Amino acid sequence: MEWVKIIHILCVMGWMTSIFAVPRALIYWRREWDRLGEFGPLGDLTIRLYRFSLGLGVIAIATGLYLAHWLGWPVWTHLKLALVLALAAHYGWTGRLVLRARKGTFTESDRFLRIFNEISVLGAIAVLWAVVVRPF
Repeated sequence: MEWVKIIHILCVMGWMTSIFAVPRALIYWRREWDRLGEFGPLGDLTIRLYRFSLGLGVIAIATGLYLAHWLGWPVWTHLKLALVLALAAHYGWTGRLVLRARKGTFTESDRFLRIFNEISVLGAIAVLWAVVVRPF
C-alpha cells in the first residue's frame, strides 16, 4: 500500500506543477506571440508540459480513488474527491486555453490568467486541508 501512496504523491506533485505553471506560461506565450507573430518555443514547451502532466493527473486520480476505496470511503475522501474534480475542471479549462493559444487566439488578459492561476492555488490548499485535517 505504501507504494501506491508514493506513486499518488509523486503524480499529484507533477500534476500540480502543471496546474500552477501552464496558466503562467500562457501569459509569457502570449507576449512571445505578440513579439514574433508566430508559434515559438515557449508555446511548444507549454503544450509539452500540459500533455505530460495529463498522464500524471490521470494516475494521481486513479491511485487516489484506489486509496479512498482501500480506506473504506470515509466522509473526508468525498470532500477531497469533489475538490480534486474542481481542480480537474480547472485543468480542462486550461487545456482549452492551450488549444486556442496554439491557433494564435489569446482572448484572456494577463490579469485574468493571473487570477485563474491563483484559483488553482486556493484549490490545492483546500485539498491539503481536507487531507490533513480530515474534518468529517
